[in-house]
Amino acid sequence: MDIAPAGEDLHRTVTVTPVNGPVAADLLRRYYTEIVGRYHGRTVSAREVDAVLAEETSDDLAPPTGAFLVARHGGEPVGCVGVRLLTARIAELTRLYVDPAARGTGTAGRLLAAAERTARDLGRDTMRLDTRRDLVEARALYARHGYAEIPPYNDSPYADHWFQKALG
Repeated sequence: MDIAPAGEDLHRTVTVTPVNGPVAADLLRRYYTEIVGRYHGRTVSAREVDAVLAEETSDDLAPPTGAFLVARHGGEPVGCVGVRLLTARIAELTRLYVDPAARGTGTAGRLLAAAERTARDLGRDTMRLDTRRDLVEARALYARHGYAEIPPYNDSPYADHWFQKALG
């Protein structure tokens, strides 16, 4: 299902994609390779990424507990985002990733908007997320799109900042 707004560039799409398929597996591997490497301040091994993928499963980013969205440019996957349903009113944004070659093209904003539409379509009126202090680009993106910092809503050992936005 294509969830890009009407009038969007047909060569740049965002679609709901199975989180257990090969496209999602590739994007999640790239996501974790980058964020784990940034966390440690070094290149990480495939084994380290495998361990994180096993520990931080994404199985709940599929119906009925969530959704996984993939951005494509010219048919090629260039980014992803997950929507996790936390409560009857609250969704969580997670696993937002844009390939370095596609950064600066508006892809992150498109993924964020598509995730918000998906959460609303799934009956949620609030989106939350957590992020780390070193992910300054992500924090700036969220602030630009109306997310406000809130007190911690989870006990993630990798979170330093928590955000929320009303989806009204």
